[in-house]
Amino acid sequence: MITRDAFKSSELSRASSEVFAAAADHPVTVTRRDGEPLVLMSEREDTARNELLKLAAQLIGIATIHDDELVDFMTEHFPWMLALSPTDQEACANEVLNAARASFATSQAHLALSTLTSWRETAEAVAAGLGKTPVEWIDNDEPVERP
Repeated sequence: MITRDAFKSSELSRASSEVFAAAADHPVTVTRRDGEPLVLMSEREDTARNELLKLAAQLIGIATIHDDELVDFMTEHFPWMLALSPTDQEACANEVLNAARASFATSQAHLALSTLTSWRETAEAVAAGLGKTPVEWIDNDEPVERP
């Protein structure tokens, strides 16, 4: 885990040179009373992080060329996937992997995180027994009365 120096937002005006000197060396956290903390870093640090994410996306793509064991690997690291059917396990593994590659390539973390969260919640619903009862689909346009 990365530890960062933390500064209060008021220190940006009172001791800005100290805050900026620390941020030039490594990312620092700026805490605020009226919002979530911010991270202040140099452009060099930001560029390096983005380049690392792009490299990670490329390495994942290369490493999964022979993805015969992808589902086994992922169920080992995400045991909740075992609640899914084998077909859904394969779909989950592929979708999460592709979303992670897209996230790394575009610096949009929400793509991977939302896909992973959706599949985990699906697995939890399956484990809770949802989906075992057949669903009666209504195929007409008539209004349905609530009980």
